[in-house]
Amino acid sequence: MSSILKASNVTKKFKGLVAVDDLDFDMKDNTIHSLIGPNGAGKTTTVNLITGVHDLTSGSVEFDGKIISGLPTYKIARSGIGRTFQNIKIFSSMTVLENIMVGGHEQAKLGLVRGVFDFKASKAEEKKLREKAEEILNKIGMYELKDKLMKNLPYGRQKISEIGRAMMNDPILILLDEPAAGLNPSERAELIQVITKTHREGFSYFLIEHNMDVVMNISDYITVLNFGRKIAEGTPKEVQNNEEVIKAYLGNKYVTKKKVSGEV
Repeated sequence: MSSILKASNVTKKFKGLVAVDDLDFDMKDNTIHSLIGPNGAGKTTTVNLITGVHDLTSGSVEFDGKIISGLPTYKIARSGIGRTFQNIKIFSSMTVLENIMVGGHEQAKLGLVRGVFDFKASKAEEKKLREKAEEILNKIGMYELKDKLMKNLPYGRQKISEIGRAMMNDPILILLDEPAAGLNPSERAELIQVITKTHREGFSYFLIEHNMDVVMNISDYITVLNFGRKIAEGTPKEVQNNEEVIKAYLGNKYVTKKKVSGEV
């Protein structure tokens, strides 16, 4: 199986503080790969390094066979990486459909001047974006909500809509930063359903997440960070039974509970 995202000796220092320390991982194509660890372990910093928000102190990041470290954020996005954020970034007074369409700005080629004066071309471009957004809303199970104002949707649906918006530019890989944060159990179940369904349809996912019911149910592989360093990597079962991970993050209470209940 070929690699889609590879970090080699990635290090990030902020004025002497080592946020990410010599990190290596190799995410395979068409997989769901999770990055977990305690608060402050360096997870979001890692995603920011992948997407060009921060510059690497040393090391390299490779995406789809090409080095992307050092590229500006917009070029990394154009290479085929989509992203959501810890805090939702929605346009609350716009409809769900309009929020999804915003994600297709890279496909809007007319520009401001032509968009204003070439009415026919502008309408054709809008129609194309609208049709694509409707197709994506159907993928994520939200088509019937397309004309609802985003602010009137439950929080869980708002977060799922951000995944749809990330799909608008046809990414190969989508990075999810704590997609289940703040969701109740039924909303987390819906999130799992959307991720697994769209994964089967061809999307690869790299996610940061603290909800272990999400991580253990959808991940093919898991990388564990602690104080910026990788302490374990493997399948959910391997990670769940790793003594160092239990000590640093999961805790015996969590593992015992999961083993007794039969959950993963």
